[in-house]
Amino acid sequence: MSASVLYDAPGPRAKALNWVYSSVALAALGVIAWLVYSKFEETGQWESEKWTPFLDADVWNNLLIPGLIGTLSAFAVGSVLALAFGFVFAVGRLSDLKIISIPCAVVVEFFRAIPMLLLMFFIYFMQPALGITPTSIFWAVVLGLMLYNGSVIAEIIRAGVHALPQGQKEAGVAVGLTPGQVMRTILLPQAVRSMLPAIIAQLVVLLKDTALGYVLGYSELLNQVTKLDGNFHNLIPAAIVVAVIYIVLNTILGLVANWIEARTRRVGHTAGPVGTAEDPEIQTATAAGMPGGAA
Repeated sequence: MSASVLYDAPGPRAKALNWVYSSVALAALGVIAWLVYSKFEETGQWESEKWTPFLDADVWNNLLIPGLIGTLSAFAVGSVLALAFGFVFAVGRLSDLKIISIPCAVVVEFFRAIPMLLLMFFIYFMQPALGITPTSIFWAVVLGLMLYNGSVIAEIIRAGVHALPQGQKEAGVAVGLTPGQVMRTILLPQAVRSMLPAIIAQLVVLLKDTALGYVLGYSELLNQVTKLDGNFHNLIPAAIVVAVIYIVLNTILGLVANWIEARTRRVGHTAGPVGTAEDPEIQTATAAGMPGGAA
C-alpha cells in the first residue's frame, strides 16, 4: 500500500501553519521556563549554598549513592520477579484448560485492580501476622512491584500472543506439536519480540515506582531528598538532582531496550541458507520438470 494513501504530504500552506504552531509552542515553553526560573530566583533556590552540598563527597557517599543502590536493588529484584510472574500467568491465562486459565485470570485482574502502594502496605503490615519479624521494608516494596507490574506484563504478553495469526497455532498442531510446544516454540518467542517495547516501557514504570517505597521509609532516592532538605534546607535543588539521576537511569534503560530490540529483530529476520543452482535437490527438480526448476 502506498504511503500517500495513509498520509497526505503537507502543502505549502500546511507547512507554514506547522511552523507557526511549532513556534507558538516553543514560545509558550520558553515563557513557562522563564516563569519557573524567575520564581526560583525570587525564593533563592539558585543560591550557591543550596548547591554546594552536591560537591561534597560525603553527601554522595552517605546519602545519594546509598539511595541509588536502594533504588537499583529494588528495581533489579522487582523486575526479575515481575517478568517471571508475567510469563507464568500469561501462559496460564492462555491455557486451553479452564481449571488453569480462570484462576490465572482472576489473579492477574485482582492485582491489576489494586493500587501498588496499597499492595506494599498490605505486604508490610501482614508480615507480623505471619510471624515474620523483623519486618522487611525491602520485600514489601519488591513484592508490591512484582504483583502489580507482573500482572501488567502478563496482559502485555497475552495481547501479543492473541495478535498473532491463528493459522500459526493451527499449523503447529497440524504437524504434531502439542499445545504446550506450540506456545513455547512458536507463539511466545514472536509475541515477546513484538511486545518487547511495551515490556521495556513497563520496566521503566517499575523503576520509577520504586519511589513509592518512600512512604514505608525504604531508603531509596526519593527518601534521600527529605534527608538532604533536613540537613541543608535545599528541597528544590535536591529534587532536581534526584530527578536528573532518574532521567539518566531511564535513558540508559531505554538505550539497552533499543539495543535488545534491534538485536532480536535481526535474529528474527535472519533467513536460512538459500539454495543455489548447484544444489542436488534443485538439479533433480530441474531434470524432472518439477516446481523449483524449469521443465
